[in-house]
Amino acid sequence: MPQTPPHSAVERTLPSEASGGFCREITEFGSPVLHQRCADVTDFGTKELAQLLKDMFFTMHVAHGVGLAANQIGLDLRLFVYDCPGGRGERHIGHILNPELHVTGEDRITRREGCLSVPGAARELTRPASVTVHGQDWRGKPVTVSGTGLFARCLQHETDHTDGVLYLDRLAPEERERSLSQMRDNRAGVLAERAERARSLTPS
Repeated sequence: MPQTPPHSAVERTLPSEASGGFCREITEFGSPVLHQRCADVTDFGTKELAQLLKDMFFTMHVAHGVGLAANQIGLDLRLFVYDCPGGRGERHIGHILNPELHVTGEDRITRREGCLSVPGAARELTRPASVTVHGQDWRGKPVTVSGTGLFARCLQHETDHTDGVLYLDRLAPEERERSLSQMRDNRAGVLAERAERARSLTPS
């Protein structure tokens, strides 16, 4: 999920979780891996998994994202990373494997939402205002994360990805078409900016 607004006036520092990471290509709307429920992660604590998380954090920052799921870099795995601001200015940074989401309140909030896999597009979408996600960390230990506001939206958006659901799928048909039209108009510019940013952030 992108930052809102997409390019914040305050640049976030690259978190330690991205250290040693490499930029991966982000899959886009229409790629089969984005439209199916992903496989559970069953191999924990491996060097490969640790490197994958670093790559995902780095790729997310290159793309000005606050969340990124594994299928957004082409991998059929139920996991996502996040670096998302909270309602009081706090910074939530972490990852969740095999997420299961639970709505924890009746309030709902409508705000613009986009997706790194639908570059250059955003539409209004109503979602629950507070949620909790249960899952595991990369070593297989239980993890529970709760969020409100933008962080709740991020947790829902990324858990949706692991279920093969894009925010487009939650829009009315006409709004979905408007979003895809935005993507067609803006995609080239967004991808060019990501490529330049990847060059500037990658250690020489």
